Amino acid sequence: MNDASRVESKSPKTAISATVQRLQGLSQRSLQTAWHLTQEDLPKAAVLGQNDWQSWPIASTNARDHIAWERGQKPLWLCQQIVVPETLNDFPLEGLTLQLSLTWWAEAVAIYVDGELRQEGDLFDYFGRIKLSDRVTPGDTFHVAIYLVSPGHDDGALVRSTVMYETANPALPEPGFVADELTVLQTFADPFAPDKLSDLAAAIAPLDWTTVTQQTPFLKELRALRDRLQPFSAWIKQRQITCVGHAHLDLAWLWPVADTWRAAERTFRSVLALQQDFPEMTYTHSSPALFDWLETHQPDLFQAVLTAVKGGHWSIDAGLWVEPELNTLGGESLARQILYGQRYAQSRFGQMSAIAWLPDSFGFSWQLPQLLKLGGVDYFATQKLRWNEATPFPHSLFEWQGLDETRITSLTLPPIGSDIDAPQMASYAAEWEAKTGLTEMLWLPGMGDHGGGPTRDMLERARRWADSPFFPELRFDTPLNHLQRLTAGTETVDSTNRPLTANGGSSSQAATSPTGEATATPLPVWNDELYLELHRGCYTVHADQKWYNRRCEDALREAELYSAIAQMLGHFAYPQAALETAWKRVLFNQFHDILPGTAIPEVFETTNPDWQAAYDAAQGIRTDALAAIAAQLLPRPLPPTGAISVCLFNSLSWEQTALVEVPLADLPNHSDWGWRVVDPATGATVVSQLSPYSDRSDTPPCQAAPPMERGDYLLFEATVPPVGYRRYWLVPEATESTASDLPHQPSDPTTFELKNDFLSAEVDPVSGELRSLTTPATPQSVLRNSANQLQAFRDAEQYWDAWDIAPDYQDHPLPAATVASITWLESGPLRQRLRVVRHVADSRIQQDYVLERSQPYLKVVTTADWQACQVVLKAAFPVTFEAEAATYEIPFGAIARPTAPTDPHEQAKWEVPAYRWADLSSETMGLSILTDYKHGFDAHPDQLRLTLLKAPLWPNPQADRGRHQFTYGLYPHAGDWRTGQTPQHAIAFNTPLQLVVGQPENPALSTDVEKLEGEGHEGSLLRWSAATTHLAALKQSEDDPGQYILRVWDLYGAGAQLDVDLLVDGHQVQRTSLLEAAIAVEQPAQLRPWEIATLKTPAFINKSCKPQPSAAASK
Repeated sequence: MNDASRVESKSPKTAISATVQRLQGLSQRSLQTAWHLTQEDLPKAAVLGQNDWQSWPIASTNARDHIAWERGQKPLWLCQQIVVPETLNDFPLEGLTLQLSLTWWAEAVAIYVDGELRQEGDLFDYFGRIKLSDRVTPGDTFHVAIYLVSPGHDDGALVRSTVMYETANPALPEPGFVADELTVLQTFADPFAPDKLSDLAAAIAPLDWTTVTQQTPFLKELRALRDRLQPFSAWIKQRQITCVGHAHLDLAWLWPVADTWRAAERTFRSVLALQQDFPEMTYTHSSPALFDWLETHQPDLFQAVLTAVKGGHWSIDAGLWVEPELNTLGGESLARQILYGQRYAQSRFGQMSAIAWLPDSFGFSWQLPQLLKLGGVDYFATQKLRWNEATPFPHSLFEWQGLDETRITSLTLPPIGSDIDAPQMASYAAEWEAKTGLTEMLWLPGMGDHGGGPTRDMLERARRWADSPFFPELRFDTPLNHLQRLTAGTETVDSTNRPLTANGGSSSQAATSPTGEATATPLPVWNDELYLELHRGCYTVHADQKWYNRRCEDALREAELYSAIAQMLGHFAYPQAALETAWKRVLFNQFHDILPGTAIPEVFETTNPDWQAAYDAAQGIRTDALAAIAAQLLPRPLPPTGAISVCLFNSLSWEQTALVEVPLADLPNHSDWGWRVVDPATGATVVSQLSPYSDRSDTPPCQAAPPMERGDYLLFEATVPPVGYRRYWLVPEATESTASDLPHQPSDPTTFELKNDFLSAEVDPVSGELRSLTTPATPQSVLRNSANQLQAFRDAEQYWDAWDIAPDYQDHPLPAATVASITWLESGPLRQRLRVVRHVADSRIQQDYVLERSQPYLKVVTTADWQACQVVLKAAFPVTFEAEAATYEIPFGAIARPTAPTDPHEQAKWEVPAYRWADLSSETMGLSILTDYKHGFDAHPDQLRLTLLKAPLWPNPQADRGRHQFTYGLYPHAGDWRTGQTPQHAIAFNTPLQLVVGQPENPALSTDVEKLEGEGHEGSLLRWSAATTHLAALKQSEDDPGQYILRVWDLYGAGAQLDVDLLVDGHQVQRTSLLEAAIAVEQPAQLRPWEIATLKTPAFINKSCKPQPSAAASK
């Protein structure tokens, strides 16, 4: 039986596969079993040019055909001598080109050929092809030596090593190339045209294998085969693969930020140089922050990039300032990411980005579609959902519907860091076509993560495959052109049609997707957050990053708000440049390996000072603005002799009652006097309390705390109007009572119960846990016995150590916490404090249960000396009811996630993020947990848990070890989170009243101030009655200093009517985009459910709340 009859006797698929395998064997040979190895860390001089390596043992391969060695940055030398044979499986090799193809998994790689360094690599630059000869002669020898260092966190491996013999004549391609063409045709025929498999096998059958021993005759046989395949060409060419050069560049990760700039310069110069030789190549890059650095530090390179952009060869697909973490930042941060990113793109490159290019962020919150659309972005693109560990993300091209029903066309990107590999590209294209019915797909050739981009070899192979008649049309283009073609026939959807609840989780396919045309009408809809089923530890790890982010966000909000008000009042210049600089520091540090805390220690050595600089700037600006405002609020009547003014400011859009802490050290001669607090509106003395304790720490986690000096505080309770102020007098009087008389002790110090008019909390005297938590409206305890349990679990054996929490962590509990002490510290009229000290996981956890008279929640002020290793620590709160769902705050919204899910996608959400609060409620009662910078939660129908701390070893072996101070609040309430007004309590929990102690000097009052009305003791500077909305921003307009921007969002998803003056000096308040451009809205003051609204207005102040100037000032 001849070869042709053998092929005919097989099934078409078997015949095709057998031919492909045989053809590959004629021009490709694996080297995996021929390497000699040593794990001695020899200098290269002892290896290169020496023959000692021949005495090393032959490397063995594992079940995956990898040469593997142990983790821990261990060295490995591999050597072998490649000798060109006369034939490979009888096929002559004389005159062919020889390529060495390698793939590795190593922290560092150096490849030497005949003693010359030919290529270096690492975990990200992890593959390459090295040309050994343009034209081989049998007997040619090449000595190849590879030096590798294993990753610190994972075993190393030489994954693949192959020699490939290729022809230089495109008319007579080598057997391996024809094998790949056959693979491509089979890949598409199998799912889409199975009847063509027989035709393909029939075209293969006449191949005369007897000629294989002669190179030219056999190559002509392959040419005849390709002639017989010509009928397949038109069919395969109906498909198109659009290539865009790409180099994902993490701004910091396993390298410091300074190295990022070097990698960017190296990558961009390489791309620009290659575009001279390959003018068809297009390239895309994100992150305006990177171009901003380039513009300042490498202006010549920036100008070259700008020229490439203008020529259409370079695409700026960004949409945001960086590619940020999107689970643990606030909504206003997202708005600023878009604002500054788009403004930069417009100002430097002449156009805004139409695509939010976020390939690597660790999940995407549900309000992102609305924010992107408001920022002028039409498309969203990511590949990270390919990393899901439990359920594959079902869509490749889809409409992502946000919380308010805004939709954005979304693309699941192909894998980044990809090669030009025809079978791999065909496999992906066939999968894409099967999912979408679309015959055009995207491919992103180029090294990634640490930059790199396309290589010359990739581009040469791209040209070769573009010329193949048996490969889809291959062309370079921009991502935007590609997406516009894909969606040319899609149905536009009104994004403002009807309200949604806060319940996440649905995906719909509205109609059968078409095939054969680059249209999709309509696209499938994903109506939920885009939760990444991986990297759940990022909500918790490196607590210092979360602390800085929350503190900076809150301080910048108030710095802008009070600066805007101070400027409107006069005698204060809005510090636009300083605020922008501070914001951009924060936005940069929100990058998706900085804020999540998943970088090497060297990264935080530079980012933490930047965080601190932003925080200091925001606090300084806020202090100056408040002083300027207070200077305008002249007291009438004048204070009693010797009295000191304390002016309190509330930046929230609802009245806030809170406990005020006045540091006695800020008062003159404080040690000589006692102090009485007087309300100037009534002249009445206000209840006060002395305390040596403050609940707010300004020291980031794991940083050395400042020297502890005894600081006594004068406490009193104040109620301050919305976006307003209230003044009190501190009147000195002779008294023998001092702070040293503290602490106040309860009448029965052996009873551990804290109680006010809102709740009662009982602490177990043995365990230190909470026995009960009741309210007058819910006399049954919200908590089951033993709440606030500190539960520690082993959290190990994860490749992504810092990023992940071990899925089986609950199977590995550590010994329960032990109690060291329970002590009353204070029990005064305004605040009670009970301290519990426990030990768990080699760490000391000190928790103060703090109950203030004015608050409906119990604070748990925690100071931890965290010394665990590969442990996760949670605080558990079993409840006395069951809830079908738990609700969590997300940026500018809230989402309900089921507590007993049956859907695999929801089951994968066993650890979830929240911004400031999470809630578990039945119809009659509920428990909310308010946090100051903790984000990770898990929930069951009868339990809510907060993740407190994590202790990974990689990439930072000391991450989170040290001192932490954080606070969470336990808020029991009747009804659900809406009834309990949880969002407002959580925002207030994070937004203390600001104090100006003493009356600032006001040497020159403006004419405006002379018109002020009222007594000046309290008032709202902005009339705002929509307490169901939150004023996320009040700032000066970016481009018009005479205009101001207000941004608000609907806290409860029920819609709202804004009661803000819509006519200011006869000018209508405008609704704008995030970019502050006017947009047409029929009812500017009406908010749809979950809507984010931006308003633009001239200067305004609620004049009915302005104080009367003094008589001297009037003159």
